[in-house]
Amino acid sequence: MPLTRAEPGKTRIGWIGTGVMGRWMCQHVMSKGYQATVYNRSREKAQPLLELGATWADTPKAVAERSDVVFAIVGFPADVREVFLGPQGALAGSRPDTVLVDMTTSEPSLAVEIAAAAKARGVHALDAPVSGGDVGARNATLSIMIGGDAAAVAAVQPLFECMGKTIIHQGPPGAGQHTKMVNQILIAANMVALCEGLLYAYKAGLDLEKVFQSVSVGAAGSKALEVLGPRILARNFEPGFYVEHFIKDMHIALDEAERMNLALPGLALAKQLYESLRAQGYGRKGTHALMLALEAMSNVKR
Repeated sequence: MPLTRAEPGKTRIGWIGTGVMGRWMCQHVMSKGYQATVYNRSREKAQPLLELGATWADTPKAVAERSDVVFAIVGFPADVREVFLGPQGALAGSRPDTVLVDMTTSEPSLAVEIAAAAKARGVHALDAPVSGGDVGARNATLSIMIGGDAAAVAAVQPLFECMGKTIIHQGPPGAGQHTKMVNQILIAANMVALCEGLLYAYKAGLDLEKVFQSVSVGAAGSKALEVLGPRILARNFEPGFYVEHFIKDMHIALDEAERMNLALPGLALAKQLYESLRAQGYGRKGTHALMLALEAMSNVKR
């Protein structure tokens, strides 16, 4: 039988990981009439969803036992492995035809492994990492890159539409994660240029607000400049996406590139700069905090 397409009031949703992005993504799904069961390592981060009517579960396994579709967006590949494949993971609590959706940026090879383990139990698994950061999560405008079986993608499509505007099935298991690596490679180089450009403007004695008005609308414009430029000008380095998670993503991309015999020197340089930023104690700041590392390198005090 074909998988049942998700429908409000009928399809039960599970959500694992209610942090900076997951909280908003789950909330958008709930706002469309879906019942949700949630789990997070620290319960207080799930409190806003519980106040909106979500049900708490003590483990990912318990989430899956009460759900038809289980989403997760956690931190690192080790976390992904634990919440899906661990003894108390979602797969252990899944019934046949449950759909598991990993929205974490993780390893393509792990996505393939999860899909194979799920298939052996009659369960479907998708890798569906996202781009758009906290703003995209809050505004339900994320770009969602999906790997996995087309029938499972079609079944979950109404739920993806609650969270994002650009929803594209990229191919078989792992294809979503590979696409996200492309995204992160592009972001890495852009972020270095963004911070270096604004640092140059500051050192040259220019009015940064006026510079931003001029360069953000021309060929130098980018989504990163549009969203993160004002935060840098305001010296607001709180995370939309954590430095330490971005380093993890760049590490995955460089490992994959090595397997494919690719040289990506720009990405390697960006990763070293971010490693410097983390060494200065800013691993839990936003990616645009790269400005702080570049200022330190040039002894610019602000």
